[in-house]
Amino acid sequence: MPHRIVVLALDGLLPFELGIPQRIFGRSLGSEPLNGGRKLYEVVTCSIRAPGPVRTDADFTITVEHGPEALATADTVVIPASYALGPVYTEGRLTDELAAAFAHIRPGTRMVSICTGSYVLAAAGYLDGRPATTHWTSAEHFQKLFPAVRVDPDVLFIDDGDVLTSAGVAAGIDLCLHIVRRDHGTAVANDVARRTVVPPHRDGGQAQYIQRPVPDAQIAGTTTARAWALGRLERPILLRDMAQQESMSVRTFTRRFREEVGISPVQWLTRQRVERARQLLESTDLSIDQVARDAGFGTPTSLRQHLQATLGVSPTMYRRTFRTTVGNRG
Repeated sequence: MPHRIVVLALDGLLPFELGIPQRIFGRSLGSEPLNGGRKLYEVVTCSIRAPGPVRTDADFTITVEHGPEALATADTVVIPASYALGPVYTEGRLTDELAAAFAHIRPGTRMVSICTGSYVLAAAGYLDGRPATTHWTSAEHFQKLFPAVRVDPDVLFIDDGDVLTSAGVAAGIDLCLHIVRRDHGTAVANDVARRTVVPPHRDGGQAQYIQRPVPDAQIAGTTTARAWALGRLERPILLRDMAQQESMSVRTFTRRFREEVGISPVQWLTRQRVERARQLLESTDLSIDQVARDAGFGTPTSLRQHLQATLGVSPTMYRRTFRTTVGNRG
């Protein structure tokens, strides 16, 4: 059976965030041969009340066809942002209606929030003692209201196993794609991203607020250097080599890169190589030694160390979990 996603629609919800789970999970299709073309997730939207209208923060309402009892059927619950959280936002406590709705959720259900949906998870006690994030403009208020939560205001999303939180708006897309990638591998997630016309992967540790996402016309950027590096990930790449592509000093290039991308050039290179390794492990029969070389890690030991640090699994285990059909493998 498909993994069941239940999205909790609260009054004052933001329509954009509400649509993210359906757009990402609802378009996730299995890879051949065993599950080719079938939906991997079933997405259901519910209210904390009986089926009926739910107010949005726009000039329209939506009609929700399921009540809170749908939460009892969830494998994953997603809580999008709302601008009408009432005592959840002001006092850090659930309303009686919300508490009754949450009582339907089975132990072990994966919990996910988008933007200020994290307030609901925190008020319900899911984030006590855990790392979490929310929209950067709310982070200070969130931390004061919920001192037991380890708030990181600088990241796009945080995966803490069975509880995941994201920053605002587009970071919800990043988190949902991350969940698809975690559940079904890079190939499936990339396919959804292509059809949604969004970047296939923005790492959760990337900064929420990037100082210069688009360089000023008079200021050189780092796009050329990134494209150059992506075309030669299998080769040694030094920081000065990347800086030379933009005719900058290493110091200027490093500062400009962090302003535009949100992380250092070295961190970015490592993440691109991890992604390359994941793709090769999923879609080719290359040996682990060859995958390590083609991804730019050089040795199987280095590849294992980086995959273990990033994904918590070895290359062999990752391949066994997300292996696709033989087809045209290298």
